[in-house]
Amino acid sequence: MIVAFSVSPSGGDPDGGVSEAVARAVRVVRDSGLPNSTNAMFTNVEGSWDEVMDVVKRAVEAAGEGAARVSLVLKADIRPGFDSGQLEGKVERLEEHLR
Repeated sequence: MIVAFSVSPSGGDPDGGVSEAVARAVRVVRDSGLPNSTNAMFTNVEGSWDEVMDVVKRAVEAAGEGAARVSLVLKADIRPGFDSGQLEGKVERLEEHLR
């Protein structure tokens, strides 16, 4: 499965930035060893249901350190039979159609 998620604690810096908190969450994802990528809006992580949800939970906890509340947006692609390699595979199939 692939999960795209965005996590943001309440508060942050006076300008509304949350990059330090988000960096803590991304560090959890990267340290997990699961395939992942991060862009301006979401972090994508690929693995089994239990692996991915454990990482998301720990990332939310890390981002929320010191915050009164945390917002989580999560989208999951659950496709039996496609257990790995889909972070790149989905994009490769799309690019083939764009050529």
